[in-house]
Amino acid sequence: MPENSCTPDMNPRLIALSGPMKGTSFALRDEVSIGRESANSVCVNEPSISRRHCLIRRTDNEFRAVDLDSFNGTFVNGVPVKEQTLLHGDQIAVGHVLFLFLLHDAEADTAKSVQLDDGRLTSGSTVRLSHKNARYLRPELLSGLPPTARVVGDLNALLKISTTINSLRGLPELQRRLLELILEVIPAERGAILLENSNEDQFTSVCGWNRLTGFDSSMRVSRTITDQVARERVAVLSNDVFDNQSLAAAPSLIASHVGSVLCVPLVSFEKLLGVVYLDTSDPRTPFDEEHLQLLTGIAGIAAVAFDNARHVEWLEDQNQRLHQAIQIEHRMVGESRPMQRVYEMIAKVAPSDSTVLISGESGTGKELAAHAIHSNSQRAQKPFVAINCATLSETLLESDLFGHEKGAFTGAIAQKRGKFEIADGGTVFLDEVGELTPPIQAKLLRVLQEHEFERVGGTRPIKVDVRIIAATNRDLEEAIRAKSFRQDLYYRFNVVSLTIPSLRERREDIPLLANYFTSVYAKKCKRRLKGISPEARAFLQAYDWPGNVRELENAIEHAVVLGSTELIAPEDLPDAVCEAGDTGSLPPTRYHEALKEAKRRVITKAIEEAEGNYTEAAKLLGIHPNNLHRLIRNLNLKAALGK
Repeated sequence: MPENSCTPDMNPRLIALSGPMKGTSFALRDEVSIGRESANSVCVNEPSISRRHCLIRRTDNEFRAVDLDSFNGTFVNGVPVKEQTLLHGDQIAVGHVLFLFLLHDAEADTAKSVQLDDGRLTSGSTVRLSHKNARYLRPELLSGLPPTARVVGDLNALLKISTTINSLRGLPELQRRLLELILEVIPAERGAILLENSNEDQFTSVCGWNRLTGFDSSMRVSRTITDQVARERVAVLSNDVFDNQSLAAAPSLIASHVGSVLCVPLVSFEKLLGVVYLDTSDPRTPFDEEHLQLLTGIAGIAAVAFDNARHVEWLEDQNQRLHQAIQIEHRMVGESRPMQRVYEMIAKVAPSDSTVLISGESGTGKELAAHAIHSNSQRAQKPFVAINCATLSETLLESDLFGHEKGAFTGAIAQKRGKFEIADGGTVFLDEVGELTPPIQAKLLRVLQEHEFERVGGTRPIKVDVRIIAATNRDLEEAIRAKSFRQDLYYRFNVVSLTIPSLRERREDIPLLANYFTSVYAKKCKRRLKGISPEARAFLQAYDWPGNVRELENAIEHAVVLGSTELIAPEDLPDAVCEAGDTGSLPPTRYHEALKEAKRRVITKAIEEAEGNYTEAAKLLGIHPNNLHRLIRNLNLKAALGK
């Protein structure tokens, strides 16, 4: 069953990890709304949260997060989403408040069904042992102790248990092995380890063990005793638990009732981790004070092991989340159908070693797609080396790709390994391959065919195992016709082709990307932003974005750096964004309409004075002719000027 499927024994909930309700747990029903309004199921009084921000909606056997067109978006694991299926452990950012989505208790194990019995038990004899009187936790108390056979046996048992459990890391294995070892030295029939959750005042991990059958899912544990031990941090021994004379003549009933109980706290560095609970129904082997001393000593050793195991689990979980966070930086943001097709293609081609040619306009995210292919391939643990073929001269590019020998050319004072050698076993990403010169194209063809090359100035062939992903914003077929690109190299590159859509082809992703970049640059600039105003969002949506995602990112950074209010407003955006697009669908903004009309009048007057000469008009306006042409295009003045 998938991890996000809901079953009756699960406990779906949200836990606030930050904000004014930090630590609060919210049970999830069919639909839970989150927002600032009091009518929401989860009302959070936080300025960064919209009045109705998002929904957590249950559909069939899964939960989905649905953004309600909030100012600053809803993020799942750092990625802005419009609607997203939630998995156990996902983090949901709503404004500046972070929630953790849980479907079940993460620490539950196969013996979770051990029950805490709320019934009050009577006790004919009770012994309480505090830390200061626990001989195996206070070495000074052992000095005057006679070395009887039982004491020596207990010390040997403590040594064996210490050696064994300190070599274990996982909590389930540690609990199981510890109970086995305890039942070897204490005549208990059943045992349980109950661990507390650091965020909740209750036992959330319960492991039961039976001497005869192993895991014991039917064991009942007295809540009265465990609560007392946890609250007072004292070890307790209770004999004659069901002290009832009417049962004395009924051996079968006696056999079915607990006769003795031992319960000791697990304390590490003054922090309560849980309790160890033992019981027996055999009246012939009741527990005594020596058993209480021994179990207290075992618990003292085990508490450190449990603390370490929990810390290791926390570190592993943090490592996994950090790894996911790193991957998020390289993930492509977008939920539109064109991007869904890109994701599907990446999933298909990633597992193979085939060469991939990624096409798309500048700024669409071709390198991010290459990263995604590499990260989901069998080469993911090997290097990913990116090379921009348009930024280096032919000589430098050849040296960068293939390396050079000492003395191969002026300035080659030492041998240098090339990018292909460095990436051995991994992936080489060649960006802007349409700019490669014919000699470099010929050498690359050999690498693709023979998987070998020679360093500049070298004579020895070097074998490499690399996957090549190429990218271009040029029409390579047109370049072939113009005889500037080798046809055979094109076929080698174009084994699998992937086209990244332009931003204007996926306008529905603009709000998600804008929210994502707003979040990124607000953190970098240390600004607390509520999000993007509806007016600014409309301008973003109307603009054509010739520079694609890169231009959108720059526009948002510009707005975050120059803005002064809690919402990104139209006046914070670059002029090009506000001047372009069909503003008929935009909300009325007097300032910008007046500004655009003023620009139209100034430009029209300058062109009239220059008698239609755009270069002269640009001089009159004090701007570059290219800027004048851009303004005429953005302000829709071509028809009015008769051009």
